[in-house]
Amino acid sequence: MKTRLKLTTTMLLALFASPLAFGAEEHDHDHEKESKEEHAEHADHEDEEKVTKGPNGGHVIQSKAGFSLEVTVDKERKARVVFLDKDLKATALAAQSLTGIAGERSAPVKLAFAKGKDADANVLISDKALPAGAHVALVLVIKTTPDAKAVTERFELHLH
Repeated sequence: MKTRLKLTTTMLLALFASPLAFGAEEHDHDHEKESKEEHAEHADHEDEEKVTKGPNGGHVIQSKAGFSLEVTVDKERKARVVFLDKDLKATALAAQSLTGIAGERSAPVKLAFAKGKDADANVLISDKALPAGAHVALVLVIKTTPDAKAVTERFELHLH
């Protein structure tokens, strides 16, 4: 009876300890065998490293509609948007306009943008501060002219 108890105890211990022993291995895997969720997570991290910085150190958005813009955040957490040329240099504002939504879907912050004054004459500045957090989801609806079709850009702004 004691031998059977020892054997059962040893088998149970081995059974429960084996996942712990194998869980400490280094994270080395084949990307071809990973699940779609794991692949998407790794792609997100790779994208974070490849974010283009603009002339003001902000996040550059290359729109599929053929224009580029840079998004920065000031000390009051207001979003600042500058339109850029092909060489990533700031361009003068003409008739561009944009609106936005920031934050989580459960508590979105609607943003209206107005042209800045004096030194900020070529900057569109949000009327409200961005929600708290180091990573803020942002959706911008952009019109390059009053008659142009609106272009929607979705991205996550990293504020660290």
